Amino acid sequence: MSDSTRNGTLEENFAKLEEIIAGLEREDVPLEEAFAAYSEGMAVLKICNEQIDRVEKQVLKLNEQGGLEEL
Repeated sequence: MSDSTRNGTLEENFAKLEEIIAGLEREDVPLEEAFAAYSEGMAVLKICNEQIDRVEKQVLKLNEQGGLEEL
């Protein structure tokens, strides 16, 4: 996986996932290429989950400090 994916925004990483899925949906994709794309997609998905977790923790922190209700 490239450093640009690791450092990308959540939106950029979602776009990367869409590209990977589109590639996997092709009928002529070789098995080895499909496996490599799947592996890359799973790594990007893990990064997306980490980014979402970070945002959720920031929201919870803001809620605690600002006295706002929990979402």
